[in-house]
Amino acid sequence: MCGIVGLFAKDRTIERDLGAHLSGMLASMADRGPDSAGFAVYGEGRPGAIKLTLRPPDGGDPDKLLSRLGIPDSSILMRGSHVVLTVPLAAEAQARANLAARMPDTAVVGAGERMELYKEVGAPADVARRFALASMAGSHGIGHTRMATESAVTTAGAHPFSTGPDQCLVHNGSLSNHNAVRRALCRQGFGFATENDTEVAAVYLSARLRAGLSLGDALRGCLRDLDGFYTFVVGTASGFGVLRDPIACKPAVMAETDRFVAFGTEYRALAQLPGIASARVWEPEPAKVYFWERER
Repeated sequence: MCGIVGLFAKDRTIERDLGAHLSGMLASMADRGPDSAGFAVYGEGRPGAIKLTLRPPDGGDPDKLLSRLGIPDSSILMRGSHVVLTVPLAAEAQARANLAARMPDTAVVGAGERMELYKEVGAPADVARRFALASMAGSHGIGHTRMATESAVTTAGAHPFSTGPDQCLVHNGSLSNHNAVRRALCRQGFGFATENDTEVAAVYLSARLRAGLSLGDALRGCLRDLDGFYTFVVGTASGFGVLRDPIACKPAVMAETDRFVAFGTEYRALAQLPGIASARVWEPEPAKVYFWERER
């Protein structure tokens, strides 16, 4: 099953209320995936800095966390079970090394100049409430409700998966050749944290982007290299993209107005958005890449 939502703001009002809209959209998909949920929001970043979203095993005191990491000019935001660590871009490698050495049980959930990524086991509305999604502002965001089919119900296995800076992916469907693709990517030096097939798709895109391809070309490569049935929604620092496989048996609907672009696995995820009655609503075509972005 699984449910996907995405919202791209075109005006300041939608940006201000992005988290509130995304929270309602996510909750509406609960019966498509009640075991876990997650979301990524692209908000403001600090110039010259990068945000690392972390999941410590037991939360923690922010002052003690900063002291243990020992990175000058860094800051911490505690949100639910996750921590957003902001460090100077030049200190990212040292921060990751210190995390591995001093806090080896702490997972790096995502990283980026603008992206914060949160996910947990539990019903979508509960997960959104736990991380105070409704209070977040941002230019765009994507979310996912999961019904585990190919791997265990764990926080690590929840979506989104982030395998590159400001990049994350959510997925509805199933890949049939993900183990073969995983082995090929491992031979190229890429690592994996879970058995989830969606992580394979996320790493595949990161590998293609690292090779110099545009996001559009990387997504089109999925049509050649990834077998199965799927709908992907991909977030980047500047926007989000949508791709359905050539058969497109998984449901998907999009809507656009002069205020927003929205994606939902079902129309009910979009029904609460302001001005939806006059929106252009359509079903994205199979094997076609859609992408919306803003000037940075």
